[in-house]
Amino acid sequence: MKRVRSIVTGAFLGALLCVSPVARAQQDGGLSNLGVVQSRILTIAPDTLYSESDFGKRIAREIEEESAEIATNNRRIEAELTSEERELTELRDSLPTEEFRARAEAFDDKVQRLRREQDEKARAVTQRSDEARRALLSAAQPVLLQLMAEAGAVAVLDRRAVLLSADAVDITDQAIRRINAEFGTGTDILPVRP
Repeated sequence: MKRVRSIVTGAFLGALLCVSPVARAQQDGGLSNLGVVQSRILTIAPDTLYSESDFGKRIAREIEEESAEIATNNRRIEAELTSEERELTELRDSLPTEEFRARAEAFDDKVQRLRREQDEKARAVTQRSDEARRALLSAAQPVLLQLMAEAGAVAVLDRRAVLLSADAVDITDQAIRRINAEFGTGTDILPVRP
């Protein structure tokens, strides 16, 4: 009986000591000793990855500065055009009809040109944001592949496309930390605007 008890106790202790890293990871809330969940499927929140990374924060600051500059220019242009329109209105009765019409058409052309230019600047800011997102996801692929390998995963899915999942399979925070360590503010990914 003592021999059976010692065999059972030994087997139990041996089993505890031989618990696989994956089993231990699952017991520790799904995290391995590397801090990456062990799962065949992982999820990531691309918007959070972008907005919370040092790179995304830098781009957001630059876009905010560019947008503020565009808004300031829009207000200045609007004030100038309002003043110019007022002057043109005041000249209406004192100018010959043809000259007034020519000035009014030139003014309308100027308004349309300035509107197109300002709209183009606003579109460029939006395109910069889209370009930055694509550049980050492209540059981050090796980081995400490394996380996949460490997790033993076969796929990383966009969290928005997943109906239901355990929070433990979301690697967004780990990816952000590693991307920040690898790229910082990402001047190599996308240079600071001139």
